[in-house]
Amino acid sequence: MMRWRPRLLAADPPELLVYDEATVCPYLQGRDARMPLRVPTRMLTPQEFAERLRVGDRRQGVLLYRTSCPTCQACEPIRIDVDRFVADKTQRRVYRRGLGRIEVEIGPPELTPEKVALYNRHKAERDLNADGHDIDEVGYRAFLVDTCCESFELRYRVDGRLIGVAVVDRAEDALSAVYFYFDPDFEPLSPGVFSIMKQLELCRAWGLRYLYLGLYIRECPSMAYKARYLPHERRIAGRWRRFERVGAAVEAVSEET
Repeated sequence: MMRWRPRLLAADPPELLVYDEATVCPYLQGRDARMPLRVPTRMLTPQEFAERLRVGDRRQGVLLYRTSCPTCQACEPIRIDVDRFVADKTQRRVYRRGLGRIEVEIGPPELTPEKVALYNRHKAERDLNADGHDIDEVGYRAFLVDTCCESFELRYRVDGRLIGVAVVDRAEDALSAVYFYFDPDFEPLSPGVFSIMKQLELCRAWGLRYLYLGLYIRECPSMAYKARYLPHERRIAGRWRRFERVGAAVEAVSEET
């Protein structure tokens, strides 16, 4: 029997809380998580979505969520201030190399059998498929095509072959990286690094201040890599704090509004 019922939350626009139960943490073994799932009652404007990003919201399909775990604060929303970011030598090299080989297409999120197959291969060959089940077309659409805000996808091809897809949201002042998957055969090209660098380039071209990278989790290798992009800001205890390299360490140097 359900211990709670969906309820309407005061917001602009209002949101429907559709799930709020403790669950097994998808990132850290042995921990519980709480990520209430909300559905806006209409599509969000770029300004409304920017406000939700600023308070730490993430999007999955038509759902918004923000971690609210009772005994853990390991998840930290992370973003890059585009004007302050300075690529390191490796990031610059990866991007230059990719520009010479990777074709980039921009378009609305779309469901195709080619993408579903590549998504499932990425999950299987990188040991990311914890439940052992492939996603089907219905699941793919709900996860990576349906949306509650302005969204697009970056399709990466080499000699016509699809090697990666990045789903990205656009807000008034930012892009938000939602999800990225790629062909493991092309891992030597570092397509994940290339994709983030491409999104930073789009931010500059479109006059957007931030690129949101989702959640940083120091103890989770698949989420900790985001701290390599410096300087960056993390939302900790309700405040955005800027982190920069100081000598050999990365340290918080200021708080941002």
